[in-house]
Amino acid sequence: MRFESLEAFLASDGGRLRTGPVSLIFVEDAAEIGSTLAHHLRLGFGCVVAFLPEGLEPPVPLPDRTVTVRLPTRAEGIVPTTVNRLIAAAPGQWFHYGFNAEYLFYPFCETRSVRELLAFHAEERRDAMLTYVIDLYPGDLDAAPGGVSRSDAHLDRTGYYAQARRGPDGAPRERQLDFYGGLRWRFEQHVPSARRRIDRIALFRARPGLRLLDDHRFDDEEANTYACPWHHNLTAAICSFRTAKALCANPGSADEMRGFRWMGSVPFTWSSRQLMDLGLMEPGQWF
Repeated sequence: MRFESLEAFLASDGGRLRTGPVSLIFVEDAAEIGSTLAHHLRLGFGCVVAFLPEGLEPPVPLPDRTVTVRLPTRAEGIVPTTVNRLIAAAPGQWFHYGFNAEYLFYPFCETRSVRELLAFHAEERRDAMLTYVIDLYPGDLDAAPGGVSRSDAHLDRTGYYAQARRGPDGAPRERQLDFYGGLRWRFEQHVPSARRRIDRIALFRARPGLRLLDDHRFDDEEANTYACPWHHNLTAAICSFRTAKALCANPGSADEMRGFRWMGSVPFTWSSRQLMDLGLMEPGQWF
């Protein structure tokens, strides 16, 4: 089903936001729209909402359980504004949000559905899950000058680090860290400092008054924590070509991009086991 605006979608929801969990995909360009939607449908999301700017069309035929909504997805602040409107429209619902050419992975996702994941997380009294955005990039940039190649995808196996996240008083925030690494670390001269973090609270349960901020954090500090006070929790990963695409497209960096591979690169096997073995997500108490 297609809607010409967010207002039309919210006015004619017809229960789609209650068929959760819901995946929100903000489409910025033509890269891998079909594979992004298909990946999240395979994970078991009850509904996938694809936000499409004017001039971009969804795959035909549109997969079942998919809705498209026209939205200026590259407008400043549009993502938190849209997510916050959906939070208000569907309190109690679990949401995921991401972009095209980004793929959510969580421990054992090959055999367990996202509903099972979130049911376990909720049993641990957690309403949000930390995800790490792991940069994907082609091994041969000459063969994939746009920065996207699923068949030749690589990632960094090393070079990730965390720093204490401090509050307005300068004191470290409890159970919060700022995480860095990947292409945003290796090519940081081309990435604004406010956009270098790779942590994102991309899975969360909506509730009245909750607000997503522009830096991928929430206004509720507990929602931004990586674990509860008594033990480690599940974390997930978003494997993303988004940074590679930007470095290849932006005028300030495009001419300097000769290739992304380095001694820390490994081919991506598209498996949750590889991500766990590299320490890029963890199962917590979920076995």
